Amino acid sequence: QVHLVESGGGLPQPGGSLRLSCAASGFTFGSYYMTWYRQAPGKERELVADISSAGGITTYADSVKGRFTISRDNAKNTLYLQMNSLKPEDTAVYYCNGGVYWGQGTQVTVSS
Repeated sequence: QVHLVESGGGLPQPGGSLRLSCAASGFTFGSYYMTWYRQAPGKERELVADISSAGGITTYADSVKGRFTISRDNAKNTLYLQMNSLKPEDTAVYYCNGGVYWGQGTQVTVSS
């Protein structure tokens, strides 16, 4: 059975940092392009960042470029999103995705 389980969400202040993790099981994680998405209240889900199967290619939404870093550890079947210089507009539920597989999401609320 496939599982993608996000963790690491929280209530950082503006300018703060968080590291999200997504633990994968039940599929060949290392063969999949992986993506972080987010969905803010009342808005559509948007792509935040993605990473190639071996980790050598990454892309970012313009809104997070230079602040967020996506990475993966295929030996641990885990995807990461390091988020720095957080802004209130980064507030959203963050989801990891691989192919047709989705996690349940983790809430990030940036507020002073």
